[in-house]
Amino acid sequence: MTRFYRVFHFVFYPILWLLFPFTVHGRENVPADRPVVLCGNHAHAIDPFLICLALPRHVPVRIMAKKELMDTPLLGWFVGKLGAFGVDRGHSDLNAVKTAIKTIQDGAHLLVFPEGTRVRHEGEARPKGGVVMIAMRTGAPLLPVYIGKPHKLFRMTHIVFGAPYEPKTATRHGTAEEYQAYADEIVRRAYALGREFEK
Repeated sequence: MTRFYRVFHFVFYPILWLLFPFTVHGRENVPADRPVVLCGNHAHAIDPFLICLALPRHVPVRIMAKKELMDTPLLGWFVGKLGAFGVDRGHSDLNAVKTAIKTIQDGAHLLVFPEGTRVRHEGEARPKGGVVMIAMRTGAPLLPVYIGKPHKLFRMTHIVFGAPYEPKTATRHGTAEEYQAYADEIVRRAYALGREFEK
């Protein structure tokens, strides 16, 4: 966790909460003694910031973000200072995978959006199986996260953390088909968390 992240949490929490108020459910599901891969749905550009603010300030977390965001002047610098790192979604980005694995090995939570892009409705994008591969290689559980959508100024948003989920595969490293099936499942669980709040 960077000092910049702690300052962001302290300074921006009241500002963003005033503009985009949110209520947090299930924060107790996020383990305090082991890292997890936080898997959220993604409908708005501000989602990663709100999810980070929904976690306690002392909880270390890094964000896997699209490479295009990291290449954006000022914004890329800002999210990089928060601990985010880029992934090239169109290719097998081994550097991003190594960074993700090291993040978990260092004891920090990893925040990813398995659908790989902003999605307004469940089913519009197929989740990427790579998130499960990272979890399997590190032994970190997957933890579904739901964030309400779309965000509107001064309107309450629900952020829900579900129970950790540990996929099991027939072999030590698993197959691409197993990764895809579990990626589909963790995203299904994320959306299921929000159904009672989005009626």
